[in-house]
Amino acid sequence: MEGSGASSSWKPANPAPLGLAGFAMTTFVLSMINANWVSGADEPVVLGLALAYGGIAQLLAGMWEFRVGNTFGAVAFSSFGAFWISYWLLVTFNVGSLPAANIGHALGLYLWAWAIFTAFMTVAALRVSGAVLLIFTLLTVTFVMLAIGASGNHTTATHWGGYLGVATAVVAWYTAFAHVINSTFGKTVAPVFPLNKPLNNPATLSH
Repeated sequence: MEGSGASSSWKPANPAPLGLAGFAMTTFVLSMINANWVSGADEPVVLGLALAYGGIAQLLAGMWEFRVGNTFGAVAFSSFGAFWISYWLLVTFNVGSLPAANIGHALGLYLWAWAIFTAFMTVAALRVSGAVLLIFTLLTVTFVMLAIGASGNHTTATHWGGYLGVATAVVAWYTAFAHVINSTFGKTVAPVFPLNKPLNNPATLSH
């Protein structure tokens, strides 16, 4: 059919910078609160970001990673997009219905589950890039610290989770910047230190 050649030659843009930027900004804002660098009373400001940018935009980036054949990116962005949407739902609708004595343990369980997921994605990141590996390593420790803080009401652990979350966001922002600037200039301006790529991923976050 006419136009089929143009259709088959069409190549989508790299969705990774969008997913990374959405993740970075939302993580940064919440982590500033967890670190107690800004007031906890400011937490509602995170909710719009969690739903729209960290959530929906990152989920869309994950769907586009399926389109370009990147299994790691598809799972990572879709999952963390869903994480931020679930965070919005949790804070907006669910936490208030929990008995006060159970909130810490419930949030701890939620955070431990995400720590486990992030840890096994960190293993997969060994085949992506140094930048992505650093993001996932920092994020795993962030979740662990936040889980400890929530489960045992350990404020210091929560603050450390905030510090590590800010570091995670900075690395994710750098990686998003690197993708955009390298694509725009058509050469490597900001390195992400590619590692061995998974054989089934023709397009990976290391690009």
